[in-house]
Amino acid sequence: MQRRRFFFLAASAAASTLAAPAVFAQGGGKPTPLKFTLDFRINGQTAPFFLAHSKGYYRDEGLDVAIDTGAGSVASITRIASGVYQMGLGDISSLVEFNAQNPGTPMVQAVYQYYNRAPFVIIGRKDRGVTADFKSLAGKKVAAAAVESTRRAWPMVARKQGMRSDAFQWQTTDFSARDNVMVRGDVDAATYFHDSAISLFARMKAEELSVLKYADAGVNLYGNAILASSNLIAQNPRVVAAFLRATNRAIVETFANPAPSIAAMRQREPILDEKMELERWGVTAQYVGAADTRGHGLGDIRKLTLEQQVDEVADVFGLKVKPSSDAIFNTSMLPSRNERMIPTKA
Repeated sequence: MQRRRFFFLAASAAASTLAAPAVFAQGGGKPTPLKFTLDFRINGQTAPFFLAHSKGYYRDEGLDVAIDTGAGSVASITRIASGVYQMGLGDISSLVEFNAQNPGTPMVQAVYQYYNRAPFVIIGRKDRGVTADFKSLAGKKVAAAAVESTRRAWPMVARKQGMRSDAFQWQTTDFSARDNVMVRGDVDAATYFHDSAISLFARMKAEELSVLKYADAGVNLYGNAILASSNLIAQNPRVVAAFLRATNRAIVETFANPAPSIAAMRQREPILDEKMELERWGVTAQYVGAADTRGHGLGDIRKLTLEQQVDEVADVFGLKVKPSSDAIFNTSMLPSRNERMIPTKA
């Protein structure tokens, strides 16, 4: 496959372009168009993006942002690499794999860490013998989509738990059917993003389910991040910085009071239940605002943690090339640390 190769501006030159508070397309005050792909459908997980849009934060930064639904956190990467979208939400481990398979100057980089910890969980039915111990999954039937991050990261948990990666049987299931097969009892457990399981929690009682978090198994993975095409980073880093300022502003406001973000999201999807989506954001917030963010702020990473993730992904996925952490993540366009701190509730 023929590859597109993009080249970066020198760091000093890029930094000097970030000072302007807003970015406009040629021709005066016309906003710069930008296409952003979500990782999945619209719901409370990504409500801050819709707050930024509805309150005009993107337009204040000189951007005309179009937000589209996604087809999975892996698909976001290929959408951006193809040039159809300039930015989006996508999984860090999948980005490691993509860059390893397309060596050289990266086509896509992470620029803001949204999920500071991946919200990967397996949720099991207690009446099928699934407990809080991952080893209770042995011999069970676990539903998962064919290509999804939680399923693909399972071997990392198996290693930490001293289990075989084939300890249970996968049953390939569409995302939309996952709740149904769990409720009917067709499977014993299913993979989820923790916040995506709110719909299941509405149909089954909490005491009927065991939630096994990958993070509790000692698997410290960064989850979905805001990604940008390297072409955009090279040609107009101010656009990326402007998008991150507006989005970060909305994320911080959502931590302080999520209700306006949920209302903004429901302007796009009125059918969604406000109470359920508030509950969903409550779970999302645990992973977006994980412990590390109390030190370095939202959006940032610990380089050592990312390097360890690259090592683990390369080993588990059998990658022949191991990308550097600098090729995966570009922190140069983040808002200031003070802007990225989670507000302390009174």
